[in-house]
Amino acid sequence: MRIAIIDLGTNTFNLLIADIKANKQYSIIFNDKTGVKLGKDGINKRIITPDAFQRALNGIAQHIKSINKFKAEKIVAIATSGIRSTQNGDELVSQIQKQFGVSVQIITGDKEAELIYRGVKQTIEFSIENILILDIGGGSNEFIIANKDGLQWKQSYNLGMARLLDKFNPSDPITTKEIEKVELYIDSKLKTLYNAVAIYKPTQLVGSSGTFDTIREMIIERKRLDKSHYELHKSFPVELDDYYLLHNALIKSTSQERLIMKGLEFVRVEMIVLASIFVKFIVQKLNIKSITQSSFALKEGMIDKIING
Repeated sequence: MRIAIIDLGTNTFNLLIADIKANKQYSIIFNDKTGVKLGKDGINKRIITPDAFQRALNGIAQHIKSINKFKAEKIVAIATSGIRSTQNGDELVSQIQKQFGVSVQIITGDKEAELIYRGVKQTIEFSIENILILDIGGGSNEFIIANKDGLQWKQSYNLGMARLLDKFNPSDPITTKEIEKVELYIDSKLKTLYNAVAIYKPTQLVGSSGTFDTIREMIIERKRLDKSHYELHKSFPVELDDYYLLHNALIKSTSQERLIMKGLEFVRVEMIVLASIFVKFIVQKLNIKSITQSSFALKEGMIDKIING
């Protein structure tokens, strides 16, 4: 069966088309994403603005064209923080159903974390050691702790980059004082994470979704690595020294300078600085010893759930 998964994220709408085989395996046929910036100018007011509403419909229209082209037999659409936390999110879901005939399921942050774990476990070999998984989104960030015995702890936090951008509206480039304010705010919201880390003691961080995909691509570009080699792998080891060099370049950059940085997509230009501040804060606060990027997350986790229940 050929199935299409649409992940209606806060910053991007992501599409995965895959063939599910009789032996419970699947092959990816097509991957795409479109920037919608669903949270722009409204996320902390709990509204989707008219402009964002239209960008969302345009994004779905683009994906429907691809779904029709590849003749997917079934569509599964999942909405996350940018829709579930807004007063008019249901209105957008209704309009998508009316205009495109696509039924959108709004999932909880807890469910989102579970699906992310199910995606990541397809790319990372777990051991007896606990691993901390972080998925940075536009509306929410999911933290998961897991090992070879399965998922041990998970929680979703409304600390997505669209929220932080809207709340802090930093200078261009961001100032040291602004970074400190952002870090203090993040720190004040993560007490339950700190309690979990004290119990499970993870030292490896696995990052999934847009921020970590961008870190991967920018490091590959900066180090002039062979892209074709790494395209074969669904995970990428991020050396801490490489990450810190990239982070320092990002926080010193203006948005105009970031527009021409190799490996950085246009849709990430606004949010990548705050995202990197978040990653660096977590790495240092939790004494993380290594970072690995996972190319699989929520969409692939949904495929796993469809196949294995």
